[in-house]
Amino acid sequence: MATSTTDWQQADRLSATLEVARSGGVLTEADAAALADAGEPALEQLCQLASAMRDRGRGRVVTFSPKVFIPLTRLCRDFCSYCTFRQDPASAESLYLEPEQVLAVARAGQALGCTEALFTLGERPEQRYPEAQAWLNQRGYRTTLEYLTQMCRLVLEETSLLPHANPGTMSRRELAALQPYNPSMGLMLESTSPRLYATGGPHELAPSKRPRVRLRTIELAGELGIPFTSGLLIGIGETRQERIDALLRLRELHQRFGHLQEVIIQNFRAKPRTRMANAPDASSGELLWTVAVARLLLGPQANIQVPPNLSTQDYEIYLGAGSNDWGGVSPLTIDYVNPEAPWPQLAELQRRTEAAGFELRPRLPVYPEYLTSQAGFLPESLRSKVAALADDQGYVKGGIQPYVGTR
Repeated sequence: MATSTTDWQQADRLSATLEVARSGGVLTEADAAALADAGEPALEQLCQLASAMRDRGRGRVVTFSPKVFIPLTRLCRDFCSYCTFRQDPASAESLYLEPEQVLAVARAGQALGCTEALFTLGERPEQRYPEAQAWLNQRGYRTTLEYLTQMCRLVLEETSLLPHANPGTMSRRELAALQPYNPSMGLMLESTSPRLYATGGPHELAPSKRPRVRLRTIELAGELGIPFTSGLLIGIGETRQERIDALLRLRELHQRFGHLQEVIIQNFRAKPRTRMANAPDASSGELLWTVAVARLLLGPQANIQVPPNLSTQDYEIYLGAGSNDWGGVSPLTIDYVNPEAPWPQLAELQRRTEAAGFELRPRLPVYPEYLTSQAGFLPESLRSKVAALADDQGYVKGGIQPYVGTR
């Protein structure tokens, strides 16, 4: 009796899929399914094809964003099983950063040559904690997102940094309020797997991690013409096919709006004192596979980021799978989401990137193509400030600054 799918049939399906990609075709959902079955022997082939595709579309330039990390609040209504960023009022050093604290970090980053102020914060904490609502009300705000909007405006007006807000799910009104002060924004999709928010899953107690609401935020950003960053978190219980499904949803949104400036492929790392403290980290093999598949599905022009601080020993190998960006790297502030994983020294990042055969260039939080050729993505109020920081190709004016190696 024949098996449902034999090894040779799987190999044949994979070969046909890779030929579509090699010839410049767009992989269909059926084509993509064959990638999930790719075994270890096929991984090198996947990576080589993805790397060649990246070279055709993005060349040999690899980017990073010189940034400061501003954790406006670590209070959060959600409870994710792997998170150490969130705090509750009893454990938080402060409920929110005050305006003078926000400005102090931004100005310190400006002095070091940073161009991005990454605002990361918990999801709508006032809906869970009366203390958060009281703090906001005392200062004339109804919501955390209203306060965030004013802090983005403050940084934009008082420093040379460009805000990049990453506050969780947002409504159309909230996105539109932030848009005049943020040349780009972001929200990690993480996964579209319904199993992850079922009972016992890592997102069971995190209503904002429902794929439907996150995809809706990304869709609204597209309707408003906001350059947007999203991505996957791999290794939290999803399957390869579910990663493919998530990438296809992101691709569909980008095909409609052209606004997904970047897709991050982030690997799970277990943290102590969390429900997933004993879960295995995502392996380098799975990260390589996912980066390569993201490139094959999203195409030669996509920007695909791999955070180097989460793969300190070998992050340059992901360039060989089709990535072309390292994301935000700070000479000043830690990665508050992954505090155990320090940023690489920029001199070392440059050395290892160049040793792999690439040129390292700093970028703004909004990607060059959204400045140089993608009309309609920046509000008029932002154009002059962004243009003053960019060279004629849309990268950071002046290249890598003298703060290289500073910490």
